[in-house]
Amino acid sequence: MSKNFWQKLNSSHFAPTSLKLRRASKASRDSAFFCLAPMYDVTDAAFRQMFVKYGRPDVLFTEFVSADGLASDEGRPKLLRELYFTKKEHPIVAQIFGARPENIEIAAKLVKELGFDGLDINMGCPDKAVEKQSAGAALIKNPKLAQEIILSAKKVGLPVSIKTRIGYSKFDPDWLKAIREARPDAVTFHLRTRKELSDVDAHWELWPQIAEIFQGSGIVLIANGDVKNVKEGKELAEKYGIAGIMVGRGVFGKPWFFSGQEKTLPEKLKIMLEHTKLFWDLYRESKNFAVMRKHFKAYVSGFKGATALRAQLMRAENFKEVEKIVKDFLKTI
Repeated sequence: MSKNFWQKLNSSHFAPTSLKLRRASKASRDSAFFCLAPMYDVTDAAFRQMFVKYGRPDVLFTEFVSADGLASDEGRPKLLRELYFTKKEHPIVAQIFGARPENIEIAAKLVKELGFDGLDINMGCPDKAVEKQSAGAALIKNPKLAQEIILSAKKVGLPVSIKTRIGYSKFDPDWLKAIREARPDAVTFHLRTRKELSDVDAHWELWPQIAEIFQGSGIVLIANGDVKNVKEGKELAEKYGIAGIMVGRGVFGKPWFFSGQEKTLPEKLKIMLEHTKLFWDLYRESKNFAVMRKHFKAYVSGFKGATALRAQLMRAENFKEVEKIVKDFLKTI
């Protein structure tokens, strides 16, 4: 059987997941691979395509989509819009959430038919509405169901990964062992518990224990939490022997993040305009333009006049208004 893309990435980077074995190995390796984290109402096609152009990571993820919705005739047409992607985005993984194994399998088949390179199952989202469905982080408290979900997804033949946390209220080795038993192709650990949300520093110091649990499983491990730049990500990967680094909040307002290069203020604002235009072209009929506000906040900060410019952008209702506001500001610098 040929290697799937996770295995190829793993073998070309830090293949040993055990820190002890990595130190004993004399083989030379490249630095870790990088992933753009799946983020709801953030990692849509417009956002991802900006990274493809200005500094793409090794793997892109979609924002999460309901498996129950994809499995229903009523919900599928609308949700398919969330799974739009371009050929330039490969390798790209579709993330779904849900707690019904039969619907996970239906959604997995659809994701495969759409041409995605892999399927990721969210098992870490702390949103109360998601947890009420017994999905997201709620699955940490129901490892048997989590295993059934992973096995159902694997029936389709697409590489299956999951994104989860290190426990619900505390670090939970039994949760990690349950994941290992189900044998997904890859696992991303947000290095916090569900209870901690993002209110504490990520627990990188726990990585050796995590790696030891998965040693010899063949499962590709990816770490996520507080990475501020590519240099820091590479240093953490080298320190702990991690194959993959996933970055979420650190990329906001920085489609050039994975290039490791900075942009001038005029360049940043022009890229923001390009992002806004792409979002407007793709989603003006299906998404509220207010989605762009979180991006405006990220792009427009840390320079003289940022507060006033940001306030104007928050009131904008379409691309044309944003374009005028930005062009007027650029004339003043």
